[in-house]
Amino acid sequence: MSPSSQIHSTQANTANLSAQRTTEGFALNNLTTVAADLIEYNTMRLSCQTDRLITLNLESDIEPAVAEIDRLGTPIFVLSGGSNVILPEILHASVLHPTYKGIEILAEGTDSITIEVMGGENWHELVVYTVNQGWYGLENLALIPGLVGASPVQNIGAYGVQLEDYMTHVKAFHLPTQTWHEFNKSDCQFNYRDSIFKQQAGQWLITRVGFKLHKDALKVTANYGDVSTLAMTKAEADSRSEITAKDVMQAIIEIRQSKLPDPKKLPNCGSFFKNPIIANNRFAALSAEYPNIVGYPVGDEQTKVAAGWLIDNAGLKGKGIAPILTHDKQALVLVNHSAADSNTPASQHDILATQQLIQQTIQDQFGIALEREPVWVNNEAHY
Repeated sequence: MSPSSQIHSTQANTANLSAQRTTEGFALNNLTTVAADLIEYNTMRLSCQTDRLITLNLESDIEPAVAEIDRLGTPIFVLSGGSNVILPEILHASVLHPTYKGIEILAEGTDSITIEVMGGENWHELVVYTVNQGWYGLENLALIPGLVGASPVQNIGAYGVQLEDYMTHVKAFHLPTQTWHEFNKSDCQFNYRDSIFKQQAGQWLITRVGFKLHKDALKVTANYGDVSTLAMTKAEADSRSEITAKDVMQAIIEIRQSKLPDPKKLPNCGSFFKNPIIANNRFAALSAEYPNIVGYPVGDEQTKVAAGWLIDNAGLKGKGIAPILTHDKQALVLVNHSAADSNTPASQHDILATQQLIQQTIQDQFGIALEREPVWVNNEAHY
């Protein structure tokens, strides 16, 4: 079997990534749930009544589905893993939910491998799979929630690594023109938590993402002290003097699990605020007043400040306006404390109240404006 024909899939019935469903005989109703509640489709567990939920089992479902929705004249909203989105109580739209899965090897050499991953794959499961295969680079991004297709939108990053460091290409469907496009890395216009897909929010459905990974287990990024220390502990326990990519991945998983709530147990959408970037002289002034402030250099003239530190040191850890509070172990995360069976689930209004409380407090105390990270959606599926 040649490398390009090797397929991994988390769905046993997915025989080939290029499996096609012909438009002849296509019936949108077969993929549709009418008047659906999206409470189970977003990790913040916000109740959201939408006109219709369309489950895309195959990449080839997309064209005929979008064409049919266009004839219906309703807005389209793409809902991936729902881990970085704040939904309204009522969403007048046809919601596309991708579930197509598969991982294909495109090229392989002695030192590296290039793979293409379907957008419906779970991101964390992809990270674990690649590390276990001996393909490295994504280990620092372990336990980030969501699906692969959404990962380029935010240019997801953690512990010194961003998606753009290993991503090679993206295949995406442009919803307004109903045309397919392929993007290389530069086309994606990546920046900190930003991309062309975020700038043109709502226009793209990403179906495949390519990665070039390396095979050197000792080539790791462990610039954060807690990661380096814990990873070395794991290496020493195995009588090794150098840490490996798997050590780093396991350390990051443990650190994230100790600090971040499991959305299945305590609903949340991960980090709620971006780490603000300020001028070095402003950071120096803050450091004189707050010697323990946490920041990281960004180029020669700017510093990225830890938003979690700002919120914590403003006395807001574990606080907010019920039912939305900051997490008592990680102030950067907002959690939904409304009961799962509550007759009055939390809403956008509840989240906005706590968001504004935090933003105003940080502005007043530190003179820094915090920017929300998750996508905010209105009733007409606009961002």
